[in-house]
Amino acid sequence: MTMHAWRFDALSSLADLTLHDEPLPVPLRGEVLIRVCAVSLNYRDIAPVLGRYIWPAKPGLIPCSDATGEIVAVGEGVTAFKPGDRVVSCFHARWLGGRPPFGMMLQSYGTGSDGWLVEFKVVSQEAIVSLPDNISVRDGATLPCAATTAWNALSGGTPVRAGQTVLTLGTGGVSMFAVQLAKAVGATVIATTSSAEKAERLKALGADHIVNYNDIPVWGQHITREVTHGTGVDCVVEVGGPATINQSLDAVRWGGEVVLIGFLSSENPGIDYFHLKGCGATIRSVAVGDRPMLEELLRVWTVSGLSPVIDSVFSFAEARAAFQHLQSGSHVGKIVITVND
Repeated sequence: MTMHAWRFDALSSLADLTLHDEPLPVPLRGEVLIRVCAVSLNYRDIAPVLGRYIWPAKPGLIPCSDATGEIVAVGEGVTAFKPGDRVVSCFHARWLGGRPPFGMMLQSYGTGSDGWLVEFKVVSQEAIVSLPDNISVRDGATLPCAATTAWNALSGGTPVRAGQTVLTLGTGGVSMFAVQLAKAVGATVIATTSSAEKAERLKALGADHIVNYNDIPVWGQHITREVTHGTGVDCVVEVGGPATINQSLDAVRWGGEVVLIGFLSSENPGIDYFHLKGCGATIRSVAVGDRPMLEELLRVWTVSGLSPVIDSVFSFAEARAAFQHLQSGSHVGKIVITVND
């Protein structure tokens, strides 16, 4: 039997994404065979093609880290799942908790090992978790990377509490999830964006204050002085990278936290050590989260009754168009590809 899989045969452009016919995999001991139902895209899925990925990436791999599916067969010794169970992928297949395994980032789906943009996939029973009954396969596919990262930003390190203030940047997947989750724990949310239309989307999610960074280029100082009346924010979910970090350092309060997540910008003006030291905040870098954090996120998501912001849905055959839409940057929220939905 055969199946279809999308692979980046090279990493020069999106035209390198090619559909292949491949043998249907067979689960070995401790493994499960999954019929993939839906996949969602993240910026990191195109970062290697754009030359912006911060770790080495291999050509020839199946892209995508985020997926849901249904188990169709199990290998010998599998006790956690059975055929018919709905599951969701863990972003890190080997990070089961505690200290991250050595070389973890070099083995990530789509850049170091085959990902999930495929009709069927075999993984270890430890590399997936159960998908709650009240979460659809499309919604569930958006959660492993962006939502878990947002939850790590808010709940790891110094957890955000009710009444505190969170700053999010833009309308990408992590930022949209951060707005929703921060509101769910009772925080005040300040969000930056570039347009009135996107501002309305953020307000609809619950953002309390919107700052247009085109109108106010020095938005970090503005947020501290005008929006928080000289205090600064408790937590910055920093997805912009080198072009926005200095503004984030201006916006955070003494004793707060700046969580380094993304690298959406290519400009790199550098960081002044005395600016970094003088902000008085903790700087924490996160790489999504471990398996227990995904399980916790799923519990929070279920109890809160939240729904992800899905920008658009493409079919498996339209995968290249989905990647082109991601590259355009015109999306608000997540882009989903249905496989066997």
